[in-house]
Amino acid sequence: MLTLTDVLSPEDVATVLAGLADCRFRDGRQTAGASARAVKSNLQSDGTDPKVQALARFVRKALERHPLFQTYVRPARWANLMFNRYEVGDAYGLHVDDALMGTGENRLRTDLSFTLFLSDPDSYEGGGLVVDSLDGERLAKPQAGTLILYPTGALHKVEPVTAGARMACVGWVQSLIRREDQREILFDMARTRGALPAGEARLLLDKSISALLRMWSEV
Repeated sequence: MLTLTDVLSPEDVATVLAGLADCRFRDGRQTAGASARAVKSNLQSDGTDPKVQALARFVRKALERHPLFQTYVRPARWANLMFNRYEVGDAYGLHVDDALMGTGENRLRTDLSFTLFLSDPDSYEGGGLVVDSLDGERLAKPQAGTLILYPTGALHKVEPVTAGARMACVGWVQSLIRREDQREILFDMARTRGALPAGEARLLLDKSISALLRMWSEV
């Protein structure tokens, strides 16, 4: 699980929330897979609404500008970004996201999932994102504008909201690099490269990163 802070600035968060205030929301179970539908209780933005589509493009552009997101995820294809709202009593029980999403030419393999928090954590109670990992459950309830990234195959849930309302943007990405261990190797190498001064060592690392991208990328 990777935490990326300040994906959206406070001003950007305010822009998205103001836009969503005028958008239609519907029963979130309409966008859930068969197994997840039984444990999902929230509201989902209407993806056919042009205003929602514009806000999704706004968020995606922010992710495309974020260097750590690009370096780790290396996105090849995106599922449609969605906005959700959890009100008092809403929750999303333990589930796993669909391995494949979309249809026809828009079909993609979901390697990574993300939740971009839009509500200040003090504005609601409960509603934490819990991701199951090898070292147990990990709880996230960060500041608005923070993104939590995790493998799509991980079991996860949203705890019941007991006061206020929780707003978030969720999405899924197919990476150029299918395997998680290979993505991590490339990410570590890229971070190491950034700490090196210009010179032979950085050039040799560039050479190795390029070789591994050619070896592992699925294009």
